[in-house]
Amino acid sequence: MSDPNELSHLDPSGRSKMVDVGGKSPTLRLAEAEARVVFPPSVFDQVLAGNVPKGGVVEPARIAGIQAAKATSSLIPMCHPLALEQVDVTIEAQVAAHALVVRCCCRLHGRTGVEMEAMTGAAVAALTLYDMTKALDKGIRIEGVHLRRKSGGKSGEWTAQ
Repeated sequence: MSDPNELSHLDPSGRSKMVDVGGKSPTLRLAEAEARVVFPPSVFDQVLAGNVPKGGVVEPARIAGIQAAKATSSLIPMCHPLALEQVDVTIEAQVAAHALVVRCCCRLHGRTGVEMEAMTGAAVAALTLYDMTKALDKGIRIEGVHLRRKSGGKSGEWTAQ
């Protein structure tokens, strides 16, 4: 068994390597990540009203998040290509905070987790929201990209505090 303090993506001589997951048993893996897009108040009102030069912003962002989750192994060098069984991207308004909250949940039965897929999906959906609204104000911020929860695998259940 490997030392839990060792870096799994480095070989004994310090060279990068992809982790061998071939000996692991497939289990149900789930991960949910979140990102927030914070708008100046006047811009947020325009977004909620659908008054944005590029048109509706939610569906393009949702599609971008799904595509990004599926393409994670092309973007993050040591990620395994995964046959995701489900990717769900939701975008909800937090009116008091002038923010749209993106959540990306990924699921599969496999030998490795889907945390990076969920975080990539949330981040790219947030970037798409920025791209669709940046003409209104360059001061829009993407904040707090983080893992909310994950389950499956050797480490089991984990939920952010």
